[in-house]
Amino acid sequence: MHPATPSQPLPALVLNVQHSAGLRRWVWRHPILAETDNRLALALAQKMDISELAARILAGRGISAETVETYLQPRLRDALPNPSTLKDMDATALRLAAAVKTGETVGILGDYDVDGACGTALLSSTLTALGCTVLTHIPDRLAEGYGPNIPALDAMLNKGATLLVCVDCGTAAIEILDHFEGRADRIVLDHHKPDGVRLPKGLVVNPNRLDCESGLGHLCATAVAFLTVIALQRTLRQQGWFDTHPAPDPLALLDLTALATICDVMPLRGLNRALVAQGLKVMNRRQRIGLAALANVAGVKANASAMSCGFALGPRINAGGRIAKAGQGLQLLLSQSEHEAQTIAEELDAVNKKRQTVESHILDTAMELAQKQIDAGHAVIFLHDSNWHSGVVGIVAGRLKERFNRPALVGALQDGVVKGSARSVTGLDIGAAIIHAHQSGLLLTGGGHAMAAGFSVKEENCAALHAQLDEDLKEALSLPPQDDLLLDGVITVKGATPTLAKQIALLAPFGPGNEEPLLAIRDVRCVKADRIGQDGNTLRVILQDADGYSRIKGLVFRVGDKHFTDLLEDRNRPLLHVAGQLRLETWQERENLTFFIFDAARA
Repeated sequence: MHPATPSQPLPALVLNVQHSAGLRRWVWRHPILAETDNRLALALAQKMDISELAARILAGRGISAETVETYLQPRLRDALPNPSTLKDMDATALRLAAAVKTGETVGILGDYDVDGACGTALLSSTLTALGCTVLTHIPDRLAEGYGPNIPALDAMLNKGATLLVCVDCGTAAIEILDHFEGRADRIVLDHHKPDGVRLPKGLVVNPNRLDCESGLGHLCATAVAFLTVIALQRTLRQQGWFDTHPAPDPLALLDLTALATICDVMPLRGLNRALVAQGLKVMNRRQRIGLAALANVAGVKANASAMSCGFALGPRINAGGRIAKAGQGLQLLLSQSEHEAQTIAEELDAVNKKRQTVESHILDTAMELAQKQIDAGHAVIFLHDSNWHSGVVGIVAGRLKERFNRPALVGALQDGVVKGSARSVTGLDIGAAIIHAHQSGLLLTGGGHAMAAGFSVKEENCAALHAQLDEDLKEALSLPPQDDLLLDGVITVKGATPTLAKQIALLAPFGPGNEEPLLAIRDVRCVKADRIGQDGNTLRVILQDADGYSRIKGLVFRVGDKHFTDLLEDRNRPLLHVAGQLRLETWQERENLTFFIFDAARA
């Protein structure tokens, strides 16, 4: 099930778990530490006054005694690059500075996801504060589709816009943007991979364009917009503008940058780690009225974290673009009225509940159809249906990817065209595969990045598209049913303490590139298991050590998707190893230690 080549020896197993109840192999995230690394771990433990386990986790991530303080407390001034390293940035800053100095009307069109809304809000609020008149538009997913369109841009020009800016879109919209040559200047602030070397005429700031040597391809579009604001204010300062005009504080925009970076699943290393760490601090001041209202509605009572952004705030902002009014999320982020913000936040919360219902109606059928494609030998899952809502197909694709560990494409069929979203697994670039399909003439539109992409295809080309994707991503056939579970340490129930949870939390923010440590608790019995929540899809358990002396609470989310649920609910209470994340959470001024379970195996 997990073949190894001679050049790839089998990794060391954790607790000898070759095949867990969740169909996974448990292996060390990092190779067993060598003697020199053990000395490093001891030095880190002494310097930071932390446990040896926490120090070993740091050492395994390549953190040295010299870099540990910078890692644990990332500062923007240490990580911020010169924006000029981005191709077209200096010219973009000059053009925006000219717009500020003459009080131009600027039209900004953003994508309908969190990154697009945050980037549009960031640029719009900055230009407004600098004296420009700003028009904004978020395209309707169903009526307009992804990216800029001629009627929307025409409407901005008719209202007086002389400069058009696309945020989180536009790189691939060559014909649409070139249509406006001679009528308005155009700027693209994006991060999606281009379809070849050709770009729209005008200015394109995109770290993933082929001729950009910035090395910042891991940034989301909002982070690109943030660097654009830094460059703009630097240019205005050089031109003496701030000698007579107040300068907005760009650091106040970090809450938007952090939210977008998290929700667009960008790797949390280097600049991104600093942007998120500092952005969460800004967010927790609750000075942005719209985000504060949304946090209250979403039940985020404590300080915001990467998890609350990704699972509470982001989905609600996205919900408007998925199945309701596309511009609601942007309107919330720009709101200056507490009453308006509260109203929009409540509407988005209600829309998100509706989105969850629509998604659940599709998911069961999609799971069955996906299993049939896997059984038929497909490397890639590709599903579409005329009854499916295009606003949730990306979420369904993500769930299929998680369940089957395969790239997944899900689309909605309407008027002979399938429009959909794709999600991929680590190591298989779905964006490149979609671009190849577009270049091959199979797609009407398509683009994206390694882990996610969007596409539209005529129904009669779906079979050919599926065949080409199967070929381009055939490495997926050798993938196991589930990825290896990468563990950072092994503890007992007695060792799962609040102090350890606090030390692990020092490594936050967590996300791709800085994953939250996964621990195994060995030799436990599940002495109590209850289904909770309105849909009964959360399992609350009590784990007890083999001697019966120590206990800890555990939680499993979306138990209906988990292969190991039956083992936890086994009334015979077999001896188990469980793997998951140890967190100390505060609720109503009380600390609660909880183990969030990802997998289980018989001991």
